[in-house]
Amino acid sequence: MAFENKYVQQRIEKAQLLKEAGFNPYSNDSQRNTTIEKYLNVNEDIENKENKRDENRHYIVSGRIKLLRIMGKASFVKIEDESGMLQVYVARDNLPQDFYNTIFKKHIEVGDIIEVEGYPFITGKGELSIHATALKLLTKAIAPLPEKFHGVTDKEIRYRKRYLDLIMNAEVRKTFQTRSKVISLTRRFFEDKGFLEVETPMMHPIPGGANAKPFVTHHNALSIDRYLRIAPELYLKRLIVGGFEAVFEINRNFRNEGMDATHNPEFTSIEFYWAYKTYKDLIEITKEYFQYLFEHLDLPSRLPYGELEVNFNNFMEIPLIESLTSVGGVPAEVTNDKEKIINFLKSKNITVKPKLNLGQLQGELFDEFVEEKLIDPTFITEYPVEISPLARRSDDNPAITERFELFIAGREIANAFSELNDPIDQYERFKGQVDAKDAGDDEAHEMDEDFIDALSYGMAPTAGQGIGIDRLVMLLTNEHSIRDVLLFPAMKPISNEKEEEEK
Repeated sequence: MAFENKYVQQRIEKAQLLKEAGFNPYSNDSQRNTTIEKYLNVNEDIENKENKRDENRHYIVSGRIKLLRIMGKASFVKIEDESGMLQVYVARDNLPQDFYNTIFKKHIEVGDIIEVEGYPFITGKGELSIHATALKLLTKAIAPLPEKFHGVTDKEIRYRKRYLDLIMNAEVRKTFQTRSKVISLTRRFFEDKGFLEVETPMMHPIPGGANAKPFVTHHNALSIDRYLRIAPELYLKRLIVGGFEAVFEINRNFRNEGMDATHNPEFTSIEFYWAYKTYKDLIEITKEYFQYLFEHLDLPSRLPYGELEVNFNNFMEIPLIESLTSVGGVPAEVTNDKEKIINFLKSKNITVKPKLNLGQLQGELFDEFVEEKLIDPTFITEYPVEISPLARRSDDNPAITERFELFIAGREIANAFSELNDPIDQYERFKGQVDAKDAGDDEAHEMDEDFIDALSYGMAPTAGQGIGIDRLVMLLTNEHSIRDVLLFPAMKPISNEKEEEEK
């Protein structure tokens, strides 16, 4: 705490003086009867009135002081609530005797939260305002807002003190309002399609459902380790086995991996599973989902994203191997030969792990030469089976799976496939993942015998998909760091950063 700061001390002293004068600086009796946005909307007609005011209209609004211009017998205040900003005209003669000089001018400051009672009028400069007939301090802010803060431009302050960022930057609040709407619309879309929202465990006995390194915790009562969920997939598919035919979960997942512009150790996604459907059906419902979001968020079909423009009227499908050549420029004769891929990557000064199999190497080619070039929405299909341990093999070509990933603006947004429901095949693939883990791949799947048992009771043909909510919100709000769409992103402790700087 920074109570020793001299400016904070001055404000603490003012709060104490208010108490001594009989004014509670932290009162809890607000009488607010409208928001600023509603006040501005309902009083637009004041402009047409003869004296541009209506003293018969009575409102009580509240908000944080963002600007304070103290003058002799009158002052102007800008207050802000969640819905908007409003100018307040405060005249000495309209307030209780001596309140203006002894309380308002001396003890109320920028950052304080006040309540204003008054009537609407238009100022000489044409701004719809409220003429205060009463004013009350609701909350005394003892920490002063920074001067010329401009929405908190220092990113470290923005992320570590998100509350301050939200106070100072209305655009940041809009981003998170959009995020909330996206989650709400997502829930409504799938419910309207007949899906059932469910909840599955967040602490797992075995990490599974994705290739990722888990966080480990310990359950004291059971005296066993548990793993924070890296994905809900295996539990959701158990529900399909149990007889539910369309389920979804908007979930928090945790992956003990690196952090960058598109990765945070905890993130939000939606996963949904649909019996008697294939990945082709998921392509169609994904297009419907985006159309639904764009209509309800009132977004243009050509959406700017940084220097790019993404055309959401132009969804495409490209098989992964084909994309290596048609998009990535990799010679066709290279794409299906392990040694040629290794030599090609080395020729581009790209480090190659010697134990990678053909499918993994094809995935490396895609990551290096294709992904960032996929600007308009593109479904990359037909993934190699080696990098799709939970996806169903194609009946026409058992080396590939019925899978797609959706890429937009050079980033993965969704992952989907026709689910593997052959318990023998699933067991063999888990065994391969166990071998990979034993060879040093700490992101490989472990053997989940209970899931194999579940599949052996029979799971209907099913398609499943995950959509990253954080990356989706980044796309829809034109944000380029995942930390800008997370209210409280993961950060290094300040002490650790100082230690590194000293080294």
